[in-house]
Amino acid sequence: MFKNNSGTEEQELSPKQHGRRSVMLGTGTAAVMGAVAAAFGPGLSRGADAADAKPENGLVGERLLHLKSTIEDDIKRGLYYGAVILVAQHGVIGLHEAIGYTNAKDGRPVTKDSVFTLFSTTKALTNVLAYRAIGRGEFALTTKVSEVIPGFSGRRRGDITFYDLLTHCSGLSPVFTPKAGMPIDNLEEVVDAICKYVDSVEQPEALVTYAPMAGQALIGWATHLTDPKKRSYRQLVQDEILTPLKMKDTSIGVRADLKARHIFPVFMDEAAGAGMALIHLGHENLGPNGIFASETAEMPWVGAHATGSDIFRFAEMLRRGGELDGVRIISPAILDKATRNWTGDKPNQLYKQLAIARGWEPYPAYIGLGFELRGEAICHHMFGTLTSPRTFGNYGAGSSLFWVDPERDMTFVCLAAGVMEESANIERFQRLSDIAISAAL
Repeated sequence: MFKNNSGTEEQELSPKQHGRRSVMLGTGTAAVMGAVAAAFGPGLSRGADAADAKPENGLVGERLLHLKSTIEDDIKRGLYYGAVILVAQHGVIGLHEAIGYTNAKDGRPVTKDSVFTLFSTTKALTNVLAYRAIGRGEFALTTKVSEVIPGFSGRRRGDITFYDLLTHCSGLSPVFTPKAGMPIDNLEEVVDAICKYVDSVEQPEALVTYAPMAGQALIGWATHLTDPKKRSYRQLVQDEILTPLKMKDTSIGVRADLKARHIFPVFMDEAAGAGMALIHLGHENLGPNGIFASETAEMPWVGAHATGSDIFRFAEMLRRGGELDGVRIISPAILDKATRNWTGDKPNQLYKQLAIARGWEPYPAYIGLGFELRGEAICHHMFGTLTSPRTFGNYGAGSSLFWVDPERDMTFVCLAAGVMEESANIERFQRLSDIAISAAL
C-alpha cells in the first residue's frame, strides 16, 4: 500500500516543487480579526501560485486555489489568525502557502519558516521512537509497562502494555496533569508523579479513552530507559528522527535559534486559554502557558515545535513506508501494523462527550498504534469524509494536523496560528481535508 517513489528526487522544498473547551467562538475575536484583515488587506497570503501545480503531482490547481481562498476567508471571519498549508501527491508539492498573521495584536505575518507549537502532534514523534525501540527489540508491544518502569505497578496497572498505551486503551484516567498544581516540563518528575497518582479507571482494552499526556509520557521515558546509551528523550528525538530527516527547524522545547520565528500559541477563547494555563505549569516563570515558550521543557505529549516544511518531511517519510532520501527511520512492517485499526468500532470516550455536546452522533475512535485513522464511517473527522479508510496521521489541540492518504499517495499538512475550540477545529479541518482530497485525480 505504501509507495516508495525512489525515482522522485524532489523531497526538499525547492522552487521546482512549489507550483477544547467552549463550543462557540467569541464574537469579540471575530471582530478583532476582521479589523486585522481589513488593515492588512490582500497581504493575507504569501506563497507560490497553486495554479501552476505540476502535472506530475496529479493535483488540480483550481481546487488548490479554492483551498487557499477558504483559509483566507476563515481568517477574515476571525476563526483563527493564520496558517501554513502544504498539499502534495506522489511527493511533489502542489500547494505550499503561508497565510494570515500570528495573532490579532501585532499583525506579524505567518511565513513559511514560522515555527508552530505542535501540541499533541508531538505524540507522532514519540510513537516513532517507540516503533524504533520495538524494531530493535528494546521492548515489545506486549511488554508490560511496569517491566520497564517498575514504579508503574500496582493499582490495576500491572497488566498495561505498550500496545495498550499506543492504542489509548490502557484504562488510565485521561488526565492533563498527574497532580494539580505541579510543573509538567520535567519528564522524570512527570513520570514519577504518574506512578504515584494516576490510577486505572478501567481494565486495559475495555474502553478507548484518548490519553492527553500519561501514555506518551510513559512511552517517552521508556525509550530513554531502554536506550543502550541512556540518551534523554530530547536527544533521542534529535538523533533518531530530526537529524536523519533533516528536520532542522524542529525541536523539543523552543530551541534558542528558533525563538524569533516561534508563534506562541494564543487560544481563540480566552477563558479556555486561562483554563489551560492552570495545567500547563513549568519551573520557569514564563507567564500563562509559558511552558510552550521554554527551551528546556521535555514533554513527549505536547512539547515539540516545528515548521510546516519539517512536518511535511516527517509525513513524507511515512508516506514512503518509513524512508526518506535513502534514510530508513522505521520498517514497513511496523508501519503497516501502526496504520491498521486496533480499536474496532469503539468510540473514543473523550471525544464521545464532545460529540454529544455538539449534537453529533458519536463515532468510532479508529486508532492504530498511535496514529489516528480515517476509517469507514461517514462521520465528523479531521481527515474529512472523502479520504480513504486507511488514511492516517496525527493532530494537536485546535491547531495542527497532518495526514497521509496511502490510496491516493497524498500528503496534507496544516499548522495554524490561533488555537480553536476542539469541535470547531474538527469542522475546520474536515472542510479543508475534503477540499484538499478533491484536488487529487
